Amino acid sequence: MGKSITDKDQQVTYLKERLQIFLEVLDAIDPETTELEDIDRLIQMMDDLEEKMDQFNDRPEN
Repeated sequence: MGKSITDKDQQVTYLKERLQIFLEVLDAIDPETTELEDIDRLIQMMDDLEEKMDQFNDRPEN
């Protein structure tokens, strides 16, 4: 596994990058052809992002 990110600036950068990826995926979805699996993946991405935010909040600051 990778090294834990404990620096708050790095954590914010990481979360911004993940959110940008999510927004790009969301923007690329065609509502006419979107399937349930696509929606499930978006929900999973948001759940993963929320989990990472919680992990960062629980870590001590450097």
